[in-house]
Amino acid sequence: MSDDFGNNYVVLTDEEGNEREFEHIDTVGMDGETYMAFIPADLKVEEEAEVVILKVVEEDGEEILVSVDDDAEADRVFELVMDDVESMYDPAEDEEE
Repeated sequence: MSDDFGNNYVVLTDEEGNEREFEHIDTVGMDGETYMAFIPADLKVEEEAEVVILKVVEEDGEEILVSVDDDAEADRVFELVMDDVESMYDPAEDEEE
């Protein structure tokens, strides 16, 4: 991953070789695996977010990001990410602290 755009931004390349900048929104663990969630960096406030879920795997001693091909696995990770995002914006949790 690149730090060219700051700590929360990365350029990802799709299967066709197209590069696109994304913002990292969360990292979650599930079943002993680590996953990262991203949204397009150019997302407008009024637009619905496309969330990209990638799994962190080690290959040749380096951590790389790979697509999650199993829809059920991706859905479970998405739910964890949404729980984290919702808790960041839940005013009731802020009052409890």
